[in-house]
Amino acid sequence: MPSMNLRHSVRAIILDEEDRVLLCRFAFPGPAGTAETVVWTAPGGGIEQGETPLAALHRELREEVGLVVRTDPPHVWHQEVVAPGHAAGYDGVVNDYFLVRTAGFVPRGTLSDEALAAENITGLKWWHPREVAGYDGPELFSPRDLTTPLMALLASGVPSGPVPLGL
Repeated sequence: MPSMNLRHSVRAIILDEEDRVLLCRFAFPGPAGTAETVVWTAPGGGIEQGETPLAALHRELREEVGLVVRTDPPHVWHQEVVAPGHAAGYDGVVNDYFLVRTAGFVPRGTLSDEALAAENITGLKWWHPREVAGYDGPELFSPRDLTTPLMALLASGVPSGPVPLGL
């Protein structure tokens, strides 16, 4: 059986003092003649060769949202999605999510607007959990049911081990 080519990424569930979560808006172009797919997900990205997951998390947060995290946050969620085509050039993704608590801030990372656009990032927004739960528009969340694990995290705090997530 051939080995799977999975994209390994780290993401941060960034919560402010009002329990709002900071999400990145990714707009992925569809095949010619089709609409783009828009997904709101936690900031983060791929782990580079020779980089530890936490080093990647620190780098991604600085680049995408301008947040410098001085400690190693707890690992709260683990997601594996095996679906060819889900991530260009990969058979699927593995996302490890870490919880970062911070005061609210205006997100602006070190990447230029052009560099963010090259990564398909078209916006950043603080969302209250009830806004996520009540959203009924055409854009998606990742994970699709972000509300359930987010509400559990807010209600129960850091789990004893990473909670497995689906798509």
